[in-house]
This record gives sequence, C-alpha cells and structure tokens, in this order.
Amino acid sequence: MMNKLTQSLEQRQKFSPKQILETVLLQMNSIDLEQKILEELEKNPALELQEIQESDSEQDLEEPLEEIDWEEILNFDYDEGIKGPSDRSRKKLGAPIQHVHTAVERLLDQITHLELSEKNRKIAEVIIWNIDEQGYLLTDLELLSDRLEVGIKDIEKMLQIVQRLDPPGIGARDLQECLLIQLELLGGNNLSINIIKNFFDDFANRRFERLENKLNCSKEELNESLKFISHLNPKPGEGSPTTPADYILPDLIVEEVDGELIVSVNDGDIPEIGISKKYKNLIGNVPSENDEVKKFLHNKIESAKWFVQAVQQRQINIVKVMKAIIFRQDLFFSGEITQVKPMILKDIAEMTELDISTISRVTRGKYVQTPWGVFELKHFFSDGIMNQSGEEVSTNLIKSRLKSIIENEDKKDPISDDGMVEILQNEGFSLARRTIAKYRNQMKIPVARLRRIF
Repeated sequence: MMNKLTQSLEQRQKFSPKQILETVLLQMNSIDLEQKILEELEKNPALELQEIQESDSEQDLEEPLEEIDWEEILNFDYDEGIKGPSDRSRKKLGAPIQHVHTAVERLLDQITHLELSEKNRKIAEVIIWNIDEQGYLLTDLELLSDRLEVGIKDIEKMLQIVQRLDPPGIGARDLQECLLIQLELLGGNNLSINIIKNFFDDFANRRFERLENKLNCSKEELNESLKFISHLNPKPGEGSPTTPADYILPDLIVEEVDGELIVSVNDGDIPEIGISKKYKNLIGNVPSENDEVKKFLHNKIESAKWFVQAVQQRQINIVKVMKAIIFRQDLFFSGEITQVKPMILKDIAEMTELDISTISRVTRGKYVQTPWGVFELKHFFSDGIMNQSGEEVSTNLIKSRLKSIIENEDKKDPISDDGMVEILQNEGFSLARRTIAKYRNQMKIPVARLRRIF
C-alpha cells in the first residue's frame, strides 16, 4: 500500500521553477520573448545587456575580491552570454506579419492553471493542438487514442474538460455539439436544448413549422428559444485579438546557401544578455556573517542563470525542431510547396528525442521565413490517409480536392457527400461518407441541399 501511494505522489509532482521558466519561454514567439527579456532586465539586477560586458574598463579591477570559487557555488559560467546560432540570425526582416492570439493559444494558457496529471496535461495539449481556427476539433478521438497510446475514455474525459474552458463550445466536433455545450454552460432552457439535441436537422434547415408541430409548443415559445440559440457562437475559435496591434516577425529563417538549407533564429531584435559582473562581484564583498544578504544575491544570480539557460535552450530546441521538419517535408523545401506530407507531432518528437508537449510548444504560434514565403510551423502538420496505391496522403490535400470539386459543381445540382465519395474513389481515395461530411464541416461548407441555387 505504501509503495502504491508513493508512486502516485511521484506522478503528480509539480514542475520546478526552472522547468516552468523553460516552458514559458519555449512557447513564446520572438516579440513576446523580446518583451520578456526586457521585463526580466528590469526585475533582476543580476542580468545585464551583453554589450555592457564588452568594455575593458579598469574599474572592474580596482577593488580586490575575496577568494571565492564561483563555479563551485553556483555551477555556472557567468561570462557566457546569449549568442545566436550564426551571424545570419542577426538579419532584419521586412514588414511584420499581423498575428492575433487564437483561441488555441488562450486554451493552452488556461490548462496551465488546472491541476492535471502529466498524462492528462499531454492529452489536453494534443486535443487543443488539433483545434482549428474556428474552434472545432479536427481529429477523430480514435486517432488521438492510438497516437497517444491511451484509452478512448481518457481522451473523452479530457475533451469534456477542454470543451468547458473559455470560450464555451471550443473543441466541439460539429456544430450541434458546439451549440449543446454552450446551451449547457450558458443556461439554455429545456426547449432550446431539445431543439438542438433531438431536432437539429429541422433547425439547421429552418423547418420551423415542423419544429412547432413536433415540439407541441406555441410559436412564441419557439421564437424565444430560437432567439436564444441565435445568440450562440457557431465559431468559438474566432474572435477579437487580445491586443489590436499584436505583431510577430518570423522566429526562424530558412535560406539556401551553396545548395544547402541553413536554419537560423531570427533574433535580430532580441537583446543579448549575460550575468552582471558588477553584481556577482558584490557577493564577494559581503561580510561572511551577513548570510541573508549573501542568500539574496545568490538567489538573484541563480535566477539570472536559469533565465539565460532557458533562452539558450529555446534557441536550441526550435532550431532542432525546424531541421527535423525540413527533413520530413523534403518535397516542400525542395520547392514543391504544395506537397506537404502527412506529419504529426509524434513524428518530430521521435526524430528530435523531445517530448510531444515540447514539440507542441515549439511550433505553437511561431513562423518561419522560407525562400517561398512565410509559413506558420503548424502548416507542416496534418494527418494522413492511405490511397489505393498504398501511399499516405495529407488530409489537407483531400480537403483541397473536396473544395475544388464543390467550387466547380453545377450549382443547380450540387454533389452530395455520397457523390463525392464516388468521385474520390475513382481518383484512388477510399473514404467513408461520414469522413467526407466531417472534412466538409471542418471547412464550413454546407450540405448539397443548402448549396443548391434555383
């Protein structure tokens, strides 16, 4: 019994302050990191801009210091500042790309405040990663279960938690589920819930007279419920930006040099920082009996050390991940930019020997400048299906083909989901009708009946 209790406690242990710092910096884009460094420079006098250390001032030699082994006390090389991977990373780029904080980013922040086991936190992060810009879950739960090697019930449990974060309805698998979640959380009346839960098809197709008869309610009652439903948000992932002027520059640069693709960090505006020599020298001049002052100075220097190391580790990890993406997406980076192969977080995690949650943080909200344009890192991730030739094809390609079929259809006789199954079957893609319907819903394309133009 005691052994089991000990094991449970170990599984739920919290991150150390150093680990939390590394996690926070890892998920920041370049502009957020720059701001964080500037804030830390103001808060911690043990940190200073690297260029301050470049002077050969005689003032540093004026006062003799006590014989103190700094490496032994703090186990850190204080003269190491933050350096980019190469001089190439100091480039200035052109106009920034406008970026808004998505619902996905806000959700990831919310789960950090929940008391979740490491297992459940990973499940929640992967669920959130697979939520699209409009707020819907892109991936089947069975696929997530296989990918994470956990039971489907564990996935369902964490999905319910995610769906009840802010904004309400986020992470729903379809519009019906999205509206039901909002009705539950926002206090919809029984009639409203009944309409969406049991008569959604009539509601979606505006068959209101039929609804009135089926529900045995008055027109006034029906109108009141429909009015409440109309104020719900069918696209919970969309919304106003957290800051109107929130801009980012690409965090990474990929450029071809002598026929080879070189990855560098775009840290041109990020201050180079190191440990303040003046501050570390203070500890050597503090009387030995003043332990409290020494402890204070020691903590400030230790905190600065963690910060420097966390920034360095962030650079190492994002470059490592980008190189792995280039390797996996060799066709794209050879110039065939429409050829994005199926790739999931686990693929990159295995290549880099990093945790899936780390890959998620590295790729979240970050952009890369390539010879073919600027792309968000998550652009390179998608699930895949097998065609009849045994080749794995990105679901993005399937969606693109579906969109093309619908755009070119006869608007007086639009193609049904069954018809698109047949078309894709003839093109070598074996998909179920429900899969077609799912992809169509993800692209917010209505059913054939509602696309008809008379």
